[in-house]
Amino acid sequence: MRHLHTRTNPYTYTRARDIVPPCGASGTPPPPGPSRASASAPATAASAAPAAPARPPTPSPTCAPPPQARHLPDRAPQQRPPTLRPFLPGQRAEVAAEPGPVANMALIPCQVLRVAILLSYCSILCNYKAIEMPAHKTYGGSWKFLTFIDLVIQAVFFGICVLTDLSSLLTRGSSNQEQERQLKKLISLRDWILAVLAFPVGVFVVTVFWSIYIYDREMVYPKLLDNFIPAWLNHGMHTTVLPFILIEMRTSHHQYPSRSCGLAAVCTFAVGYILWVCWVHHVTGIWVYPLLEHIGPGAKIAFFGIATVLMNLLYLLGEVLNNYIWDTQRTCFPTWQGIYS
Repeated sequence: MRHLHTRTNPYTYTRARDIVPPCGASGTPPPPGPSRASASAPATAASAAPAAPARPPTPSPTCAPPPQARHLPDRAPQQRPPTLRPFLPGQRAEVAAEPGPVANMALIPCQVLRVAILLSYCSILCNYKAIEMPAHKTYGGSWKFLTFIDLVIQAVFFGICVLTDLSSLLTRGSSNQEQERQLKKLISLRDWILAVLAFPVGVFVVTVFWSIYIYDREMVYPKLLDNFIPAWLNHGMHTTVLPFILIEMRTSHHQYPSRSCGLAAVCTFAVGYILWVCWVHHVTGIWVYPLLEHIGPGAKIAFFGIATVLMNLLYLLGEVLNNYIWDTQRTCFPTWQGIYS
């Protein structure tokens, strides 16, 4: 009776064919269960056999509920990473995402600025030469004054800058090797003039003139000159030189020569001008600057030596300033082959 109760009790015995696979189970039918004849075996034999572990149901793509749609936030259109465009000679490197006429137009303000500075120097030189001063009619004329020499240097330098900009625009995209070679020569000449002459001489004129002027203007710029030179022309010769040269260094990268060659060139210019001043005094008997009339021979030698050392220090200052502005210690500027390839 116990055996029959176990076989017929629905809670202890269930036929395999009556098992309905749940939703998501595999579609293959399970293996057939034991027949009623085999189920009539003694309960001890059925309980002795180990039961096989049940396999987890495999989810079915047709029966599984569809995943809930997730709301994704709107994304901005993917942009191309910015690329460093090789800059033309005399122009600052610019970062732009897409090349185009707008990026090319960024070169025009620097060119216009150089043209304006060049025209201002030409105006200053013309107005200065038009002044009827007794010193202009003596031996050496205006060329014995370092201020006039500096104005000529600045005008020549910015003239070469404008010529370089025009050549760069005209030869842009050209494969003519001869034009590229001439352009490289112009750029090398421009950088050399800035490093050796334009920056050290210009800053020297501004600093030394105003230092002596504040101490005693009669030693360098007597009040008598106010009758000949207007105030705006005086500032054009002794003040605007410094901001103009700083603007040029800020807007363009310049390749300095080797330090030994640069210092040698600066010393050559300084010694040459000192010898020229001494020669003018030897011919006319009058010193170019009234300051030299009030000091003795030893003080003159010390003054000339200090002036030469100061000009060399200004050359080093220009080199350091150029490297600081353009960060040449960490940034590799593109080569000419990369620019014009």
